[in-house]
Amino acid sequence: MRMPVRRALPLLAAGGLLGGLVLSAPTTLGAGQSATYLVVYKSQSVPSDVGAAVRSAGGTLVASYGAIGVAVARSSSATFKLSLSGDSRIAAVAATASTAVRLRDEDLATAGGTATTVDSPVTDSGENLFGLQWDMTQIKTPEAHQITGGSPSVVVGDIDTGLDYTHPDLAPNVDDANSVNCVSGAPVPGKVAANDDNGHGTHTAGTIAAAANGLGIVGVAPNVRIAGIKAGNANGFFFSEAVVCAFVWAGSHGIDVTNNSYFADPWLFNCKNDPEQKAIFSAEQRAIRYAQSQGTVVVAAEGNQSEDLAHPSVDRTSPDDTSPVVRDITNACAVVPVEVPGVIGVTADGNLGLKSYYSSFGVGSAQVVAPGGDRILQVTAAAANGRVLSTYPAALNPGGSLAVLDCSVSPCASYRYLQGTSMASPHVAGVAALIRSQHPGWSPGAVAAAITSTADPKACPTDMSIYAPFLGFDDKQPQVCTGGKAYNSFYGHGQVNALSAVSK
Repeated sequence: MRMPVRRALPLLAAGGLLGGLVLSAPTTLGAGQSATYLVVYKSQSVPSDVGAAVRSAGGTLVASYGAIGVAVARSSSATFKLSLSGDSRIAAVAATASTAVRLRDEDLATAGGTATTVDSPVTDSGENLFGLQWDMTQIKTPEAHQITGGSPSVVVGDIDTGLDYTHPDLAPNVDDANSVNCVSGAPVPGKVAANDDNGHGTHTAGTIAAAANGLGIVGVAPNVRIAGIKAGNANGFFFSEAVVCAFVWAGSHGIDVTNNSYFADPWLFNCKNDPEQKAIFSAEQRAIRYAQSQGTVVVAAEGNQSEDLAHPSVDRTSPDDTSPVVRDITNACAVVPVEVPGVIGVTADGNLGLKSYYSSFGVGSAQVVAPGGDRILQVTAAAANGRVLSTYPAALNPGGSLAVLDCSVSPCASYRYLQGTSMASPHVAGVAALIRSQHPGWSPGAVAAAITSTADPKACPTDMSIYAPFLGFDDKQPQVCTGGKAYNSFYGHGQVNALSAVSK
């Protein structure tokens, strides 16, 4: 789901704090109402009688992921969870889709003005819109492309809302066989099934792998294949069963890199002292670790809350589907996927190289920074509106001054400016794909080390007063950068550098 400016995006469920114990709201089903459940087994396997056990409890088995010990089920029975929990082999049963969060990116509102139309080259690069891609210049992708544009044998799975497989700047690189729709919790293969009905996924996919075809923009890794792994629906909800499905698919299909520009947790901050939150966190973590064990590099956005993820104290976002309940939280509460070990967490900066005003941060979770745009603090001559330009489905592009059309083809190819850590993360996923292209045998850890060791170190900003108006969305605290130039909470190890990464 799209990462909103100033707010995180994802799945959240109702809850409150009482005497230090986080309590989940019970799942209440009306007559005929069906809910989806994650069934997490104690072992890293699913028993052969799982279907019968689910049916006996009054449910239907949707999918079984034996590699991680997780099953997905649906039931309209109010006693389903209680009945199934009696099975001693099961660690936990958690409802997923009864309460979830969708937060809108403010940049998707129609902006004033008219769309920019380009029908002839504007730079010498050969891509008609490359002159608008300040983000690529900033991380030295043009120089990196003199060494490698990536290999077609490398596949990046964009775990997002799908991608527009008909977009002329993506179509040459779309991998049909490795694309999938996971929204139901069970995989439906193919690029048609994974078609983007939201827009967010097409934007992130373009930053990763828009083709070098003389049209529109160029991605960080223009020669690699891009698979749409659709885990977010048209309304921008990322339910946990879809996220589990997505990572198991990536691990079992040899996906080299995944980009994750979303939060995938029924609570923005997932607190492990709550049984339901712990169950969902466990299922998602198992799926991510499975993908990593199969060689998949996992890259994730840090979030747009302006918050220090290393020191969470308040969650006032959850649940966004009803009325948010303010609850105190601690470091026992984590964000998925960015705070899962081994995930490359990415903060956002703008064209001045400063952390974007909205970007969350934190020692431990932030590994590198990449261009995500900044429409308030970092509007420049090169970044006239501060945002990042990428591909966008023509049918979903609301027009206005944030829309750009390349009419050197018919019908015109559609692009849009957006900002967010959602836009930063795919830059790093693209660099990971370039590295994997050069070193196909490298482990996810080796690829991550190459990215962090070749990043350009950045010290904490000398003038922190610029962030004074932008308190953390949830904790209402001032943003504080901690650490030295080699590593700090704002920039991690520094700004990703595509040229240095492929020259290593």
